[in-house]
Amino acid sequence: MADAQQSTIYIDEEVGQDSASAKGTEQEPYKSLQYAYLQHTKTASYLVRKPSEPIPEAESAESSSEWKPAAKAALKKAANFAEQHEKKAKKEKELAVQREKEEEERQRVLEDAKKLTIEEDKSLPEAVLIKLDEKDPKVVKLRSGDSKDSDERGTRVKVFGRVHRMRKQKDVLFVTLRDGYGFMQCVITGQLAKTYNAITLARETSMEIYGEMWEVPAGAHAPDNRELHVDYYIIHQGWKAPGGEEAITNRVQAKGDPQTLLDLRHLTLRGEVASSVMFVRDAVEFAFHQVYRETRCRKVSPPALVQTQVEGGATLFKFDYYGETAFLTQSSQLYLETCLPSMGDVYCIEKSFRAEKSLTRRHLSEYTHVEAELDFITFDDLLYHLEHVMCRVLEIVMADPIIAGYIKNLNPDFKMPERPFKRMKYAEAIDWLREHDIKNDEDQPHTFGDDIAEAAERRMTDVINKPIFLTHFPVEIKAFYMQKDKDDQRVTESVDCLMPGVGEIVGGSMRMDDYDELMAAYKREEIDPAPYYWYTDQRK
Repeated sequence: MADAQQSTIYIDEEVGQDSASAKGTEQEPYKSLQYAYLQHTKTASYLVRKPSEPIPEAESAESSSEWKPAAKAALKKAANFAEQHEKKAKKEKELAVQREKEEEERQRVLEDAKKLTIEEDKSLPEAVLIKLDEKDPKVVKLRSGDSKDSDERGTRVKVFGRVHRMRKQKDVLFVTLRDGYGFMQCVITGQLAKTYNAITLARETSMEIYGEMWEVPAGAHAPDNRELHVDYYIIHQGWKAPGGEEAITNRVQAKGDPQTLLDLRHLTLRGEVASSVMFVRDAVEFAFHQVYRETRCRKVSPPALVQTQVEGGATLFKFDYYGETAFLTQSSQLYLETCLPSMGDVYCIEKSFRAEKSLTRRHLSEYTHVEAELDFITFDDLLYHLEHVMCRVLEIVMADPIIAGYIKNLNPDFKMPERPFKRMKYAEAIDWLREHDIKNDEDQPHTFGDDIAEAAERRMTDVINKPIFLTHFPVEIKAFYMQKDKDDQRVTESVDCLMPGVGEIVGGSMRMDDYDELMAAYKREEIDPAPYYWYTDQRK
């Protein structure tokens, strides 16, 4: 009798539908036995029609001759699937209940936390404001772990910083702050760790923190082996960073899409890699200033808005200057020359602009340009000067252990260049490229007069594996103002410095000092000399 009461469910593996719209009837069958079993389990009997058994045209759609009872093995498999599905659904329901309880508890904790207020203990010593890297014992006295139960105290300090990282251990909140000068671990305990701000603290939140400096316990680690035991903190209005989807860890990621990181550069700069690059850049620029002072070069600031070209008209950014045509400067070197007669050797560190829509590391629309002009020198003097400046800058930069650490992290294979640099004339480089079967951009052997492409230069430099002063380039591929070699009028007294793994990093040349030769150069390059009157005057 029980079997007679069971409903019959139909499964057509070819035209059936595993959806809520299917009813499991002969006219609206399911597609799979597993799905059908989930809907009806043991309360039904199952008839199955497979794709290899089409309905004969001669038979009525009402006929059941093509429907066959489901195989026992298939029913067992469907039953096992339904059992696993039921267990999974039960567990998910339990987890949902648990999450709901946890969320209710979290909301309760948050509501309780909102009621907590903290106040600064005015009986404590007045705090000394310090940067996070300050360690001078005259300014900051540490409290040792051995004296924590005694009356001996360390210096009470006040620090400002942004949350770099954080972790919670039981009822203790460890927060590492950064301020651009250093890092400091802050230990927040007691009621201070139970406030709404503490519970919802997110990375990049700005904080004002008060506390006492302690030595780090034996076996523990913290920046500079010290930590700030917090007695009070403030998160001012507007200082709190968002969490959730707006959290900085979701907005920018270390290995995220490069275009996204560029679009969010203002946030990417807060990361360790990007900020390390900026710290190194600052140190390098400072070192250039120091080296130029050592070599008695004086700093000047030439104009960025000009009416003349230096490197070629095709790369000029043009704009209207009160009704006249003007450009963003490609280089300050011609302007620097005007200062030589009165100031002696001069230099500048300014922006230059090149209208080259390129994604190579070598051509940028806007970049910081270090340039110098030296008076009364020979070409050999120029090469020595370049070698000295580059090596001395690196010596100064690497003498700072913090900056040296950044460089080693960014480029673990970095090695200081060894002097003297290799001297190699352009003609010799052409021969070397031909001997090593390194082709030009047209996939032809290099010939004298080629403007050697970056890829070929880099291959040559990496094979030779030492800094190269590549000198004496043909007149046709260099700027109009470069001095010709008196022994070979085909080439100029010019130089590019090539560094292994980097490529060209420095360019330089001697300048024409003859008026007639300069006028001929204007003509050769089809440059109107009128806007250059101030430069031509130097040759008079």
